[in-house]
Order: sequence, then C-alpha cells, then structure tokens
Amino acid sequence: MTSEELVAQFESEGAIVVPNVLARSQIDVLKSELELAIAEDIDARPDVFDKGMVHNCMFRGKAMASVLENQIMNEYLARLLSPTSIIYAYQSSSAPPGASNYGGRIHVDSPRFIRGYRTNLGVIFPLDDFTEENGGTLYCKGSHKREELPQEEEFYERVSVITCSAGDMIVFDARLAHATGVNRTSEARHALTINFCRSYMRQRFDFCRMAEAQQEHIKALNLDGKRLLGMNVRMPVSLSEFYLPESERLYKPGQG
Repeated sequence: MTSEELVAQFESEGAIVVPNVLARSQIDVLKSELELAIAEDIDARPDVFDKGMVHNCMFRGKAMASVLENQIMNEYLARLLSPTSIIYAYQSSSAPPGASNYGGRIHVDSPRFIRGYRTNLGVIFPLDDFTEENGGTLYCKGSHKREELPQEEEFYERVSVITCSAGDMIVFDARLAHATGVNRTSEARHALTINFCRSYMRQRFDFCRMAEAQQEHIKALNLDGKRLLGMNVRMPVSLSEFYLPESERLYKPGQG
C-alpha cells in the first residue's frame, strides 16, 4: 500500500502496519537490550502489577534510545499527530509464553475523547513476528471514533488481529480499543510501544530531568530524539532562564 492508502486506512480503522521500518541487525540488539532490562526489573520489583513491562526504555539501552531518531516513525508522527509531538510514555509490551499479562485487558491508551481531534498516537515496534498463536494485537476497528469503550462481548464479536513481521511498525490511534492476545507458544513475544502526545501535554515522567543523569547516548540524540524527550518545551525555573536569548530558551518557539 502507498503511504496515502495507509493514512486513509488509519483514519478509517484506527491502526495500520508500515512494513520494514527496522533492520534485522537493529532488531537483534533491541531484543537483547530489552530482555536484559526485563530481567533486571523483575529482580528489582517482582511484585508490581505490570510485572515484565519495562518503562522508559530510552534510558535502558542505546539501541532503544536510537528508535526515537527513526525517520519513518517521525514522518508518520508529523502527519497523523503533530510535527512537535513529544513522548508520553515509552515502554515494552511483551507477551509471556503460555499466558497473557497486564496488556491483555481491553483498553485505550488515552482517556481523552475529543471528537475530530487526536491527542495521542501509539507506535508498536514488534521485535518478534506477531502471529495469532503468540497473541498479535487484538483491536476493534473504528472504535477510536467513539467515546465509550466497547464492552467485552462486542469487542470479541468484532475483534481483528494485527499480525506482522519483526521490524514492521504498527501505528494506532490511542483511542482505539485494543488488547494483547494470549501467547500460546513457548517463547516470549517482545515489542516496544511508544505513546506520543501533543507538545503542551504532560508526560508520564519528567524525561528532561531524568535525562540529565543519563548516559552519553541520550545527550547524543539528534534533534528529533531530543524533541520527543520534551527538550523543546521545558519550563524555566528562574527569571534568568526566562530572559535568556531566544536561541538559548528552554521553551522553543513554534511548538504548537
């Protein structure tokens, strides 16, 4: 499908698959970084409600941070949300072998419904093939256009399954009702999920403050990566910062 056809499908159904966005070599490194982070988190916090989900993935590995620089992703963000969009949350969305998890509930990724106006956009990067056997992503086509969440009976009567290859990119409206399916295989199915929001909205964590103590790979991100972290919309903490020359201001002009 052409990009125009994909955009039309997105507006109608609420989700699309953009093929071949990540290279095989990149997928292998991402999966390795993610599996290490999952193991570290389970050891540190074994009893949390979302056990197995890694938060703030850009701070957990160089490759996971580099995803923010992906040109194709940023092009779709600019077209479907805003060229000044920022990250609300960046986390993993794995399905454990032989089970479901916190992602298996029917849910939307944005509590706000404003007819004709999108506040949030979701992107999933499968690091393993998404199949019906390992859970894929279940969703209710067109549900992003309605305020109420479909009840379980309606959801499963109308359910569709997103299947795709590792390295593809799933783009979905954050108001789309969806769920992780049950992984009926003996291997974990790994993915990264990023929720993007408008530049004037609050992020789940204070990423800019967190980034100050992070590795050099965060500081080396390109302009897209730094914008997505929220570097262009920081608030001054003093009059000295408020009165800086425009080129040095923490809140850049034209951010929407």
